[in-house]
Amino acid sequence: MLKKAIKDKKITVGVVGLGYVGMPTALALTQAGVKVIGVDIDRTRVRRLNRAHGSKKFLATANFAEIKKCRVVLIAVPTPITRNKTPDVSAIEAAAKNIAKYLAKGSLVILESTTYPGTTDELVRPLLQKSGKDFYLAYAPERIDPGNKDHAFTEVPKIVSGVDKKSTDLAAAFYLTFLKNVYKVSSPRVAEFTKLLENVFRLVNVSAINELKLLADKMGIDIWEVIEAAKTKPYGYMPFYPGPGVGGHCIPVDPFYLSWKAKEYGFFARFIELAGEINELMPHHVVTKVIWALNRVKKPLRGSKILVLGVAYKKDVDDARETPATLIIKDLIRKGADVSYHDPHIPQFKIDGRELKSVALSRAALKSADCILILTDHSNVNYPAIAKSAKLIVDTRNTIKNKLPNVIRF
Repeated sequence: MLKKAIKDKKITVGVVGLGYVGMPTALALTQAGVKVIGVDIDRTRVRRLNRAHGSKKFLATANFAEIKKCRVVLIAVPTPITRNKTPDVSAIEAAAKNIAKYLAKGSLVILESTTYPGTTDELVRPLLQKSGKDFYLAYAPERIDPGNKDHAFTEVPKIVSGVDKKSTDLAAAFYLTFLKNVYKVSSPRVAEFTKLLENVFRLVNVSAINELKLLADKMGIDIWEVIEAAKTKPYGYMPFYPGPGVGGHCIPVDPFYLSWKAKEYGFFARFIELAGEINELMPHHVVTKVIWALNRVKKPLRGSKILVLGVAYKKDVDDARETPATLIIKDLIRKGADVSYHDPHIPQFKIDGRELKSVALSRAALKSADCILILTDHSNVNYPAIAKSAKLIVDTRNTIKNKLPNVIRF
């Protein structure tokens, strides 16, 4: 009986996709005593993971045939959007097709990738049914927040729903083998919508504070001081902070899965579209601020040396996906600036096929820069010391609290 085997941890779990979701999940399972076979199409990643984590409990492979050894299979593949902001679920489709070829009878398949409501029922289930075998199917969205030290992976409640009661119960039992809490909902569509709500909430609120920041600038008001004052209210308020734009694997991407799906129902998700528009304008405003700051010291942008601090999409992570730094650096270079960057977590960074390498944060580098642009507020960078050495700083993250004549806050 599958449920007993799950509870007794006498199963092998297949994890398809060994990225920022799949690998932490695989490691949490092995730490709980469950055997895991991780499948990824990137053979270089497979070799690297086997060198780092290979053991009796974990094996990485590029061979989907290994799925036949698994009674539970997780799908944790990327779900990007196209240039036209439509969902790209090709990785989910490919994973489901490959799983169907080797699916053991009576296995449980769980989709974790963020996607539009209806994906589990409308896309994954028909593909798995082509296997001709009975199976259980559920959706349980990932809730990983890279760099978050306040909420451990195993302590974040897991949203779960199967296509039927048996699938829901099996999925819940599975997650309780290595997570502390499970929250069941009535259908995969509810679970899929829940994940998107979480991301829409953040996109809309960050975009709102960015717009208010631009208004505060025109009014000569310090938005950072406004936020600190608003935070004193003990109810009905949650602080969000302005910045150069949101990045990463979720916030600038996932909400558009919902706005795309909404059109199927003759509905237009205007808040999502507007929030996306404001967010995408922020890199332009950052470049404008740099130009304005240089003008104050009678320097043109063209020919000026700009040292960017931080290209990761958020502090203390080694992830540059969808980072606003890409558009900002690209625009600065296009306008004639001499751009270099420092990021202790991102040693190499590509702009239009051109590879930049992180430079050492030396006194000479700081003094030679006409402007230092802080895009990511990594914890292991000494910003007060930088402020003492730099000629000019544009700070998009409010990292330098003291009001100094050479520091201009975005």
